Order: sequence, then C-alpha cells, then structure tokens
Amino acid sequence: MPRIAETRDAAAPSSTEQRARVGRILDAAATLATDKELDRVQMHEVAKLAGVAVATLYRYFPSKTHLFVAVMLDQIDRMRAKYARGSHPERSARDAVHDRLLQVVRVLLGRPLLATAMIQSNSAARASAVPDTAGVDRNFRQLLYDAAGIEQVTERDARLLRVLIHSVFGIIQSCLNGRITIADAEADLRTACDLLLAEWPESFRR
Repeated sequence: MPRIAETRDAAAPSSTEQRARVGRILDAAATLATDKELDRVQMHEVAKLAGVAVATLYRYFPSKTHLFVAVMLDQIDRMRAKYARGSHPERSARDAVHDRLLQVVRVLLGRPLLATAMIQSNSAARASAVPDTAGVDRNFRQLLYDAAGIEQVTERDARLLRVLIHSVFGIIQSCLNGRITIADAEADLRTACDLLLAEWPESFRR
C-alpha cells in the first residue's frame, strides 16, 4: 500500500508552463504504472521520465498516493472529454449509464496494473490529506450524470449513483484480483445497474 508521506497541501499549477509540467508528470506516472506494480514505481523514475527535478515532483505531489490519485482524476477527466462526444440520447438513462460504465471498466481492465495503482491509492487516501479524492468522486459521478442526461440531481439520484459506484469498484477489484472473469464483471455490472437504477425514468432529457 502506498504511503502518504505528509499531509501538507500540494502546490497547484498556476501557469501554462506549470500545467504542462504537471501533465508530463501524470503521463510519466501512468506510463510506468502500466508496466510495473505500484510498489516498484519510484518517484525519481517518474521525475526522470517527465523531465523534471525530483523536488519539483514532490512540490506538486507530496507522496505516491497524492500522485496516483491525481493520475486517476486525470484519467477520469480524459474519459469525460472523450465520451461527451459520443452520447446516444435515444437510450434509456439506465442503459446509458450501464454503457458508459462498461466503457470505463474496459479501459481500466485494459491496463490492469495502472488500474490497481489508481484504485489502491484512491482507497487509501484520506480526503483531508489528499484533496484530489473529492475530485475523483465528483468527476466520476458527473461522467455518469452526463451519460444519463441528468441536469438537476436529486438527493436520491446522488445516493443511488454513489452506491452504484461503490459496487462498480468492487467488481473491478474482484476482476483485477482474479476472483471473477471479465465476462463475469460485465454481467455483474449489468445486474448492478438494473437493481440500483430500476426506479429511474426512461430518460431525464427534456
């Protein structure tokens, strides 16, 4: 399990150059974690691949946990941007969420070591110490709200989706651990959507 070295706030990039630097760091971390387990990914390796000093890396990401939670947030944001261009308003809200989750699960399982690194880090992180965990939760929910066409979110909608997301990550973890097959994971995903979103209307779109 990655260690959270300290609880100080990470620096936030404020210029175009700094944002580009952070982007290189996130890409480097994702590249390294695609090919090796999280414990074997070294911060100095990430810095070297990103072309930054180790001190710069730690300025933005005080620990490996901070880093891989940020990688997860970045991956979710990339999926939001990608899938926003491929919505299908003719589908029911429940089917649209299922289809979006299926896309996400397939992306994650396509790079199992990276998926494990991100999920382990996000699960281990305390929200008070790693603020990006809130962004992961918020943006993943928004990914699904966008798919369903929900613009006005009720407390009930939020709760149902939160429970669904907990189920989804449990399904993914079971698959990554070899406890279920990919086919089982996809079938379980369908069941979770059918059960938890059964009360949703055919469409939230007006």
